[in-house]
Amino acid sequence: MLSDAQGIPLAVAVSGANMHDSLALKPLIRGIPAVRSRRGPRRRRPVKLRADKAYFSAEHLAWLRERGLVARIARPGIESGERLGRHRWKIERPIAWLFGYRRLTVRYERKGSHFLAFLGLAAALTCYKKLAKLAT
Repeated sequence: MLSDAQGIPLAVAVSGANMHDSLALKPLIRGIPAVRSRRGPRRRRPVKLRADKAYFSAEHLAWLRERGLVARIARPGIESGERLGRHRWKIERPIAWLFGYRRLTVRYERKGSHFLAFLGLAAALTCYKKLAKLAT
């Protein structure tokens, strides 16, 4: 899952349990929809990206730089995760919101497409609840 700073899910995906998490980085970033704005041109991408040490590689950093994203990824063996840990709750909270839906806590579906559909519904409901709270 990829979310913004307020915890609103921007993109969700399902992968196999035997795949490394870093393989999902590029499809998730490509899946971010264009941001509508009242004034000025539409923003097509976020400005910054914070990620775990698992996403650190020269290939990912170069790809993110080409797309104009400022990546803040801790380097394994050099930086501690403590500094990024301050910002980690911003993604942990929406993940907890998604798994608050009973159907997603235990994976009942055998097909990944069904689980992805329920995950998309949960993300949409989470966005709706978050935005409805902001509107009132």
